[in-house]
Amino acid sequence: MVKKVLHGLNKKKVKVFSLFLLCSFLAWFISNLSDTYESRAYFTVNYRNLPDSLLLGKNANNQIEAKLRASGFQFLYYKIFRSRIDIDVSQVEFNSGRYFLSEDSFKRQMDQQLSQNISLLELDSNTYVVDLYQVDSKKIPVKAVLDLQLQQNYILDGKLQISPDSVEVKGPKNEIDTLESIKTAPLQLANVNSDFSNEVTLVFPKGLDNSIFSNSRATVAGKVSKFSEKVFEVPIQVINIPEGYHVRTFPNAVTILCKATIDRLKEISASDFEIVADYGQLQGSDSRTLFLEVTESPQKVYDVRLEENTVNFVLEQQ
Repeated sequence: MVKKVLHGLNKKKVKVFSLFLLCSFLAWFISNLSDTYESRAYFTVNYRNLPDSLLLGKNANNQIEAKLRASGFQFLYYKIFRSRIDIDVSQVEFNSGRYFLSEDSFKRQMDQQLSQNISLLELDSNTYVVDLYQVDSKKIPVKAVLDLQLQQNYILDGKLQISPDSVEVKGPKNEIDTLESIKTAPLQLANVNSDFSNEVTLVFPKGLDNSIFSNSRATVAGKVSKFSEKVFEVPIQVINIPEGYHVRTFPNAVTILCKATIDRLKEISASDFEIVADYGQLQGSDSRTLFLEVTESPQKVYDVRLEENTVNFVLEQQ
């Protein structure tokens, strides 16, 4: 019984001692953190106020090292949470092909962002080089890479719509000068019988590490309509006939097969077409055949095809 009581008292003493030891350590630690020290700290760099004529290079520094005079608490904070320093790029100077901030300019910017009880002693460099370069810009057309397979008797009604139809690229002149177009990622559409609209990514050429584009995606859309066929009988016009002669063709009219949407076919008549036979193409030969050509046809039709490409003729003196 006595042993148990003594054992309990010993355990209690150990706990009390440990508590006092912990409190003493914390008091010592806090006391030391309250003191002022000189040491180095790292800051994450954030560039701002970038002029339109300049772009930030891929090798731009994203951190800066500086020697500070501050309390232990503040250095502990910097160890755990790296602070951010904003760099005003509009104040850069250009010399010997490089952009840089002078030590005075950089210190002034940094001092304005540090707490009042923190002193900036020195930077890791007398000048701060910023990876900047002059930029050029141009608009590049977007071209769709589309494999479109329509159902039978369906057509693409009008042109393919790409939005945006161009992108603006900014970058070094030697990088963007050779760009002529930007292609979309391949898009395959099969068995299509209705309007479509698909968003696709843009595929940028390699080697444009310092260039930026205004868009990275585009929408490819098209109107799909059902088409039909209609036959028109159109008279033949002969041109370049020798003076004093008349040409009679056999037959004097030919048929044209026209493919268009059903609504469009209702609006078309034979007078919307013109078929010409050029007598001058014979150039004095004894041929009795003239080739036919469709010289006029209505807009918004899918296909116009002559049933016959040649016609026989007789040259008659008037």
